[in-house]
Amino acid sequence: MSTPLIAITNESYAHLLANYLTSQQLPSQVADSEKEGEYIIVLADGGDISRATAICEEFIRQPGHPKYQQAAWENGEHVALHPSKSGNLGIGNLLSWAKTAPFAASVLFICTLVYALSWLGFFGTVSQYLKMQPVGQLLQTHEYWRLITPAFIHFSALHFIFNLLWWSMLGAQIERTFGFSMLLLVFVVSAIASNLAQAVVSGPAFGGLSGVVYAVLGFVWWIGWLRPSWGLSIPKAIVGFMLVWLVLGYADVLWVNMANTAHTVGLISGCLMAALLALGSGRRKPAQL
Repeated sequence: MSTPLIAITNESYAHLLANYLTSQQLPSQVADSEKEGEYIIVLADGGDISRATAICEEFIRQPGHPKYQQAAWENGEHVALHPSKSGNLGIGNLLSWAKTAPFAASVLFICTLVYALSWLGFFGTVSQYLKMQPVGQLLQTHEYWRLITPAFIHFSALHFIFNLLWWSMLGAQIERTFGFSMLLLVFVVSAIASNLAQAVVSGPAFGGLSGVVYAVLGFVWWIGWLRPSWGLSIPKAIVGFMLVWLVLGYADVLWVNMANTAHTVGLISGCLMAALLALGSGRRKPAQL
């Protein structure tokens, strides 16, 4: 006889939990409750009730952990984490997301503010203080914040949306799994490395978060490959898409001028930081901060 485990008012979370239980050899499904807007996780006959209950309790404490979405991907199902059945994103939901990933949210806010000011006609003023300088000039002015701040400048709506969507998804995964300090380190190292390399190769006329985006992509990709038990991973199809996009940039067949060096150096820096973390920590998962 099947056993009801827990009632959840969010349908997306209910399916995430059922997928994860099933991936742990505890076959489960989501059933509608008699109460409208409530979903019941039901454990199949013969399942270990005590173990399933413990997993449910862990899920309630941290429903946003990437391992639950990973279980859904492995089962061939992508479950969107909508805060309500309608999927509307309200201020309260955005604040809740920001609390779980404050640094990812901070970068998102800064990029949005800079883009909004640029759209309102203040691009020249904003870029004057944020854009990269030629390396020789930078060594004379000592305005070394410019090694990072070009990441906040975006030149079009597509450029802005593309970068911030990937940052919000991948950066938040890193922060929730390893903490604020780790995402800060990945951001600073990859921003400096990618911006400096692009400036050396093609000069200071560039901007965008793309180098950092490729860094967080590489970080999540390699952590998932080297330490899958840590619960941080990304579907191979997404990695393939981003790598093809990188190659197309070098082929110069796209309608935009790509900062190819920044993308490549960002990707390499993210992969290297993941490798150092994974190989340097042995088989022990780092504590969350």
